[in-house]
Amino acid sequence: MRLLVTGAAGFLGSEVVRLAEHDVVPTYHSAKVEGGARLDVRDRAEVAAVIQRVRPDAIIHAGFKQSDWATTADGPANLAVAAREARFVFVSTDAVFGSGPDPYDEDAPPSPTSPYGAAKAAAETAIRAVHPNAVIARSSLIVGSAGTSESERLTHALAGGASGAFFSENIRCPVHVSDLASALLELVESDYTGIAHLGGAEAASRLELGRLIAVRDGLDPDALPAVPGAISHIRLDSTRTQQLLKTRLRPVREFLRPLSS
Repeated sequence: MRLLVTGAAGFLGSEVVRLAEHDVVPTYHSAKVEGGARLDVRDRAEVAAVIQRVRPDAIIHAGFKQSDWATTADGPANLAVAAREARFVFVSTDAVFGSGPDPYDEDAPPSPTSPYGAAKAAAETAIRAVHPNAVIARSSLIVGSAGTSESERLTHALAGGASGAFFSENIRCPVHVSDLASALLELVESDYTGIAHLGGAEAASRLELGRLIAVRDGLDPDALPAVPGAISHIRLDSTRTQQLLKTRLRPVREFLRPLSS
């Protein structure tokens, strides 16, 4: 299988490339990836040219730019149109939902309340219209083990006295980057189509997540400043998708155990 991975310079995309046991063609936009192909997903003609040149059997689209509608909404649609013959897995987000009292399963309709969530929801709609065999893989906050994720960097910065705070009322389902990358590779090799939820098996607030990272990394969790922030409870119910996978989406309190335990 020839697998094209977008966003290969990013946190998730680079992990997908690392774990893939295929003929991988990584793509990037600004930060060059050795052996990769430059790709601006906003440029429909460039997307078509790269797909024509690479001729991938499958695509995992992990690239995005949170603050840019054209990249986050139009880009995935351009890829889906150009690669109708390829297996297509689109990495979406739990931000397609607004805050709610109950977890969201794969059948829940999108209800975004942020520009980023709206852009991802628009991309989902476009992909499902033009590429009915695609997989829409929604995930949540992504955490790693090497201090390179956004949550890990913020934890270390705040523990060191930087300005800012963690929100205690923002609840998500954090997932480990390696679990997520492995699950995406399983999905791209499967016959499954439609919506998949790839959140971690346990909910946690951003403050709880920061404290878990701090304890793991030998920092003082009580040094992390906290504010309530707007109430935002977005929990993915990934039970149905988990039953399809060999990869176990571990709970956050398991994969963020202290390194010495």
